[in-house]
Amino acid sequence: MQSDEEQIRGVVATWLSATAAGDAETILSLMTEDVVFLLPGRGPMRREEFASLARASAGAALPKFESVSDIHEVEVSGDLAYLWNRLALAITPPGADRPIERSGYTLSIFRRVNGKWLLSRDANLVTTLR
Repeated sequence: MQSDEEQIRGVVATWLSATAAGDAETILSLMTEDVVFLLPGRGPMRREEFASLARASAGAALPKFESVSDIHEVEVSGDLAYLWNRLALAITPPGADRPIERSGYTLSIFRRVNGKWLLSRDANLVTTLR
């Protein structure tokens, strides 16, 4: 059986691979119903908006998505856990010559729901490099 930390790291890995594959339903299955995303330069984003944006791109040509996640810390206390991470992304839109590169830190809070770790809150400080 995997430890809580291993399970949470698995959620991050699944999220990144599902993002690369354009698999919105898998990504949505990794978050709580009341999830909140805090992003630079805008107000909080909730699950409904995330789902709408993710599903809007379904069927369209997918960008090439490469990521490196460097998890610095995972701390578990009961049914809550937090993780902070340095994330580097390279997103190449269809037909583009060069990727859009983004990098920065995230702070994520997970909640165990029915025995499964799910993303509950995410503060994302990832910004465009060029």
